[in-house]
Amino acid sequence: MHGALGGCRAAPDLRERREELSELDPPDVIIDEAPLPKTQALNAHGKVLGGIGVAAGRASGRARLISHPRENNRLQAGDVLVAPSTDPGWTPLFLRANALVMEVGGYLSHGAIVAREYGIAAVVNVPGVMKNLKDGEQLTVDGDEGKVYRG
Repeated sequence: MHGALGGCRAAPDLRERREELSELDPPDVIIDEAPLPKTQALNAHGKVLGGIGVAAGRASGRARLISHPRENNRLQAGDVLVAPSTDPGWTPLFLRANALVMEVGGYLSHGAIVAREYGIAAVVNVPGVMKNLKDGEQLTVDGDEGKVYRG
């Protein structure tokens, strides 16, 4: 490990491997050693996307597709935060978001809990949302029904 950090020959190999792995879609679930493939988004290009409503309410705004919390400067007040998943590093973004949509997650996921604490509507477990939505498109998030309306 010390050699990779010190700039020895192994470092480019590690960078290439990291780039390779970052392109992979993680499975929804891993049981034993056999990952189960992600479920496909139903009607992913339709006007209504379904998921699990985890924080009550209904809110609208422009979709802001954020892949990592260090992209926080792209999220403006009133935008809908669309993320693959969240962890505590994402919490400051919730202060600006009007609503939350996550590709994976459940009732006890970080995003669901924080959305309820902050009082913003949230729908999680929306397969393919990061690939099927366009940054800036208008969304309405219905956390009561577990639906995301496009347009």
